[in-house]
Amino acid sequence: MQASTIGSQDVAVHLHSYTNLAALPSTPPLVVVKGDGIFVEDDAGKRYIEGMAGLWCASLGFSNARLAEAGSQALKTLPYYHTFNQRTNPAVVQLAERLLALAPVPMARVFFANSGSEANDSAVKMVWYYHNAIGKPEKKKIIARKRAYHGVTVAAASMGGLDANHRDFDLPLARFIHVDTPHHYHGAQPGETEEAFATRLAEGLEKTILAEGPETVAAFIAEPVMGAGGVLVPPATYFEKVQAVLKKHDILFIADEVICGFGRTGNMFGSTTFGMKPDILTCAKALSSGYVPISAVMVSDKVHAAIAANSGKIGTFGHGYTYSGHPVASAVALETLKVYEDEDILGNVRALAPQFQSLVKSFAARPLVGEARGVGLIGAIEIVADKATRAPFAADMKAGYRLAAFALEEGLIVRAMGDSIGLCPPLIITAEQLQDMFARLGRAFDKLEAEMLAEAA
Repeated sequence: MQASTIGSQDVAVHLHSYTNLAALPSTPPLVVVKGDGIFVEDDAGKRYIEGMAGLWCASLGFSNARLAEAGSQALKTLPYYHTFNQRTNPAVVQLAERLLALAPVPMARVFFANSGSEANDSAVKMVWYYHNAIGKPEKKKIIARKRAYHGVTVAAASMGGLDANHRDFDLPLARFIHVDTPHHYHGAQPGETEEAFATRLAEGLEKTILAEGPETVAAFIAEPVMGAGGVLVPPATYFEKVQAVLKKHDILFIADEVICGFGRTGNMFGSTTFGMKPDILTCAKALSSGYVPISAVMVSDKVHAAIAANSGKIGTFGHGYTYSGHPVASAVALETLKVYEDEDILGNVRALAPQFQSLVKSFAARPLVGEARGVGLIGAIEIVADKATRAPFAADMKAGYRLAAFALEEGLIVRAMGDSIGLCPPLIITAEQLQDMFARLGRAFDKLEAEMLAEAA
């Protein structure tokens, strides 16, 4: 790919996220200059369907006038203020009220941050603070799952279960434990049903808790659908059985709704879709449709009551960010929630989910596809070397990344997560646009199959 002027400048000055930095000079970045609806456009004028809504977040697409106006008005009215030392602003109050009204289970208060990473990092600190407050200072370990993704701050990355987020960062820290991934396709024993697999995973979780000592385990964190780990949908009865174990051992449950929140799975929160009843819920991304950085942590009454009382003893709750409850971000997020309601975005997801899932699963017939999976308007297609054994391609074959590159040629942006291709279009997508998106993906698969079959000959 020929580097544009901006692309060349970028390589010289910009340290990229999630990028092979050594290879960047020979693989210049895609320069995205504008967007409208479900499309973005590069600096050469080529348009792409953004099949990942950016990074799982541009739920209302890339040109919502109401959000632009809300941000503009907020900038003109109160461009910045903080929420330290008993300060607030109207937008953050209204946003907190709206989030509490939408919460999948009763929640007491909302804390604001700027990203999913910060929200999950804050949740960890709140869990530790809570257990100190209730006189259980030894109860501090956090259990997460292998292949989970919870962000990249030190604590959030420690909770995550992806090697690239740990390797050479000296992570995970102590206190963070990982249990098995709830992926039936690769994790189940021969003939094991989803329900039996879920039972085995819940039993494995309890064994881990008992081995660590229940008096030392503070919380369990889970995404309703594991996003960056490959769009892994939990097996039937999984969360029901896991939550019974958590309740038995008095362990807090954190729902990471950073990707699933605000309609992605067909309900306002993935917790509703999968029967999760968290004590703490984190959200971000679609909270503002990605238009401005903002995230939130909702806490239950028992968590809030304990940390509030403890702050009274200390004299302050010593946590917060310069931009927590930023008035512009809060105003845009509040308008985002209003658009969801006014335009029945949830209704659009529910109407299109059967078509989307049918199109995703149609790829299972392809010779290189092992599993096609998803829920609502999120899905993944996993490429394998052998359909019968489910064996993956060698890592150096880079099958997933090659498919993503072929999709880009077809004017479609998808995300390769190893050899799984993620699909997470804006929630405003239409039935016709879905057909177009998957037709482009089909042509990309044709190219990949032809290339890999030629290599094997």
